[in-house]
Amino acid sequence: MENKKFFIITGLSGAGKTQALKILGDFGFYCVDNLPLALFKDFVRYVKQHPTLTQIALGVDIREGGNLPALPAALDTIKASGFDTKLIFLEASTSVLLRRFSETKHRHPLEEDLATAIKQEKAFVKSLKIAADEIINTSSTTLGELKDEIAKFLKVKKKQEMLISVISFGYKNGIPLESDLVMDVRFLKNPYYVAGLRDKTGLDKEVQDYILQSPHAKTFIKRFIEMLDYLLPKYIKEGKSYLTISVGCSGGKHRSVLMAHCLAAALKKRGFNCTETHRDIDIVKKEVW
Repeated sequence: MENKKFFIITGLSGAGKTQALKILGDFGFYCVDNLPLALFKDFVRYVKQHPTLTQIALGVDIREGGNLPALPAALDTIKASGFDTKLIFLEASTSVLLRRFSETKHRHPLEEDLATAIKQEKAFVKSLKIAADEIINTSSTTLGELKDEIAKFLKVKKKQEMLISVISFGYKNGIPLESDLVMDVRFLKNPYYVAGLRDKTGLDKEVQDYILQSPHAKTFIKRFIEMLDYLLPKYIKEGKSYLTISVGCSGGKHRSVLMAHCLAAALKKRGFNCTETHRDIDIVKKEVW
C-alpha cells in the first residue's frame, strides 16, 4: 500500500480545530470532523480501498467523551497499518477561549459554566497534548499565520499554497464574476483590424509578434508582474487559497489572450500553482472599440 498521510486534529474547543481542518482541506486533505473512534477501523478500511485518498485529516475532540484518551493508541494502530500518522494539538489561553466563546455565542461541549468547562477540558485532554507530534498555540494567531504554521509542519512550499487562475476575457461579454484582480489591456494595438490577423488568436505567433512589437506591451507585462511579485506573498500570508486574475480586451481573443498567456507563464516560472483559461477565445462576434 502507498504510504498515506493520516492526521488527527485535536485540542481545546475554540482553539481553531475547525479552521485547521479547512486549511488541510485547502492543501488537498480529505477531511472528516468528529468521526467516532468506534468507526476508525471501518474508515481505515475504506481509505485503503480508495487509492485516490492519499491524505486524510480527522477532527476529534471532547465530543468523543470518555473514549478520547484512547486516541493515541488508535493512532498507533493506524500507523501499524502503514500510514504516516501525525497528531496535531491546538490550544489557546483561557482568556482567549473565554473571549472567543463570548464573541461567537457558541456553547462549550461540556455542560458547565464556561470557565469551569475550559478548566475541565484542559485537564481531560492533557494526555493528548503530551502525545502530540505538533502543538500549535493560537492565542495570538491570525488565520493566515495558522495556515503558515500548518504549511511549515507539512513542509508545503508557500508558492504552492495558493491556486492562481489567470483568465482572459472580452469586456463585451462581461467581467468574470470570480475575478479578484482585473486588468484592462484595451490600450494595446488591436490585431482585429489587421488583415490576416482577425481570425487568429493571441496564441498565434503572428498576433503575438504584432502586439509585442509595441514597447508598451513589454513594459506592461514587466510592470504587472513586478506588482504581483509584491502582492502575492501578502495574499499568501493572509491565508488566501484562491486568486483569480482576469485580463480583458474588447473581444477576448487577441490582446487579453496574449497578456494572460505571458502572465501565466511568468507565474509558473516563479513556482506558483497557476492555471490559464481563455474564456472568450472561441466566441465569434463583431469586435467593438
